[in-house]
Amino acid sequence: MATVSIAPYLIRAYHQWMGDSGLTPHILVDCSKKGVVVPSPYIQQGRIVLNIANESTSALVISNETVSFKARFDGKSHSISVPTDAILTIYAGENGEGMFFETDTQKTDQNNEQKPNLTLLD
Repeated sequence: MATVSIAPYLIRAYHQWMGDSGLTPHILVDCSKKGVVVPSPYIQQGRIVLNIANESTSALVISNETVSFKARFDGKSHSISVPTDAILTIYAGENGEGMFFETDTQKTDQNNEQKPNLTLLD
């Protein structure tokens, strides 16, 4: 059985908690990931910060695969689509509280680290 990522569940939970707490949820997106659809003039150093508050988006859907919505940038409406594996963090704009997500690169680096050689002793 394939392992399902916990990230989309945590994104939904943090989004709801921030909304209920009067905080503004933002996501930091790695724009180099395949499938990221955002307005390119707003990408800085390969990343973009998106406000995903209910008041700032329309048709927001946080599925297990993507976060998608419509939002305005300089008064012009854009359709946004972000694969959940491209989301680096979700945080509250007011206080920075939130969660970082492990990237594929971090997982690979951890798997390549030298594991301790343990021996079971009786």
